[in-house]
Amino acid sequence: MSVIRTLPPLMRTLLFWVIIAIIAGSLLGLVLPAWAIVPFATFNAVFGEFLSFCVPLIIVGLVAPALADLGAGAGKWLLITVGIAYGSTLFAGFATYGVCRAVFPSLLANEKVSELTEPTSAVASVLGDNFEIPPMFSVMSALVLSFVLGIAIAALNPRIIRRGFDEFRDIIMVIKRAIVPCLPLYIFGSFLNMAYTGEIAQVISAMVKVIVVSIILTFALLIIQYVLAGLVAGCNPVRALGRMLRAYFTALGTSSSAATIPVTYECALANGVSRDIAGFTIPLCATIHLAGSMTKITAFSMAVLFMTGSSYDLGSYALFIVMLGITMVAAPGVPGGAITAAQGVLVGLLGFTDPMYSLMVALYIAIDSVGTATNVTGDGAIALVVNRLAAGSLGKERARSLEAADDILSGTD
Repeated sequence: MSVIRTLPPLMRTLLFWVIIAIIAGSLLGLVLPAWAIVPFATFNAVFGEFLSFCVPLIIVGLVAPALADLGAGAGKWLLITVGIAYGSTLFAGFATYGVCRAVFPSLLANEKVSELTEPTSAVASVLGDNFEIPPMFSVMSALVLSFVLGIAIAALNPRIIRRGFDEFRDIIMVIKRAIVPCLPLYIFGSFLNMAYTGEIAQVISAMVKVIVVSIILTFALLIIQYVLAGLVAGCNPVRALGRMLRAYFTALGTSSSAATIPVTYECALANGVSRDIAGFTIPLCATIHLAGSMTKITAFSMAVLFMTGSSYDLGSYALFIVMLGITMVAAPGVPGGAITAAQGVLVGLLGFTDPMYSLMVALYIAIDSVGTATNVTGDGAIALVVNRLAAGSLGKERARSLEAADDILSGTD
């Protein structure tokens, strides 16, 4: 750990190591012999099985306590905020599905691969073909169990069980933080294999196109959110969005919704949101409002399915989007956390293989900070809506907050 702390700040970011993994894997896979790829293929096989084992536990450990916490808070406006945030996340998912279904057939027409080959099928793995770590229960079982336990704990508030789940969540967060640093090596092994099998050119070309589409979609999403918020709150959406730019650029640097909460809170005050409303909507939405992450995961997953010739019909994606919006609750504790939590629904509902998932991770982390910035900036729009609904009008408090906007935006805390 002391060696890591001595590295320059850029070299300590997950994105930096993911880029290095993609470049190194793509180049080395073209020249290395099969025997040199075996260790990395073996690691990917073990790590993929370990992920599959951990995902149901991650879902129960994060989703159940999160639902219990939401229920325990009770309160009309908390429930309204949760409903608006989840609705925004669902809208992002279904809108992205519609756009990508229309765009990808022409955009990715020349980027298809027959399949994303399993690393252990390209080279002989020392583990054999039958190696597996079966999960304790399926992803769907984990989701249902989380809903049942979360709602029951919220209703009954049993202190011992609640404390036990809070401690279990702490354990799961340690496991999740241990998984994320391994992702660059996992991605390196996958790109090493894709270069070795000759799939890398189509994959890299498609990645660039899909990333550009995803960034454009996040910008469009923010514009829609603030136009709607402006209509409800009776404010200028351009100015409201402009006052949130400090939060957007802070999130670009931190890649963490939680770390950006103080800045997002100040920007919400600058938009005339009362301190009481901003005080509970901003921290709450930092956990449950993941419209930007939903946009990226939906677009990337559709691109991977299209490239491999797999089905992405609306029926399967409707369930995927609904479940993903819930599964990601409390997931963004660390950079890349949402895509880790999404592994269960990607595999369980869309039939992703380990190489397909590793490509998803590479795509997601490449613009992780953009999704986070979209999430936190959208939180400001939700705060405006809740403030209007709760207060009836922004009145004198909005006027006082707007008078202080210049001080806040200039950096005076």
